[in-house]
Amino acid sequence: MLLLNPLLKSSASLVAKQVQYEKTQALLSEADRAFTLIGRAIHIAGYRHIASSRADNKPSSAIHPIEVQKKVGYRGSDYIMIRHELTNGIDFDCIGNALTKERTKKNLAYQGFSVDRQAGLPNGVKANGGSLICQSLDRQGRLQNTTLMNGVNLLSIEEIGPNNKTGVNQQKLFKVKLQMTDGVLLTLDLERIFSTRNL
Repeated sequence: MLLLNPLLKSSASLVAKQVQYEKTQALLSEADRAFTLIGRAIHIAGYRHIASSRADNKPSSAIHPIEVQKKVGYRGSDYIMIRHELTNGIDFDCIGNALTKERTKKNLAYQGFSVDRQAGLPNGVKANGGSLICQSLDRQGRLQNTTLMNGVNLLSIEEIGPNNKTGVNQQKLFKVKLQMTDGVLLTLDLERIFSTRNL
């Protein structure tokens, strides 16, 4: 029995480390998916179709392409709303719906991201973070909220300035931070920087 105790402790430690590794990889995978969706939306923010820009000659800033509200969500998370016109290709919203004229309001597609308390949990059950919410337009042009993933403690969005100092075609840079958690032991702080292409 004395010989088995060290082996059992070692095996239990290996299993615990393997479980922690798998949870970490799952959280990183979810964070990558969130960064991809948010980054894609930031890249297209303010896009104007050539025909509409010729027709009304309004600058793209008139459509308020990016709106950030600070500390309005779960645990002080930020909220970002991105607006853009449709391209000639196939555009998708943040939940994978193909964007059509029906999914626009005043010819603008909307994509918003926020963190909210996890919905659907029974009373007394501890949440493992909040839920990352995608906000887009349905086929009637109404805003709809869809949960993308759970395990998000915090979403922070900060504009960090233009990509160049020339004053011509300056791209805006946004630092996006996500704090992912399994609700027990793991908390991962991750960040990426994305630039706009149309502002």
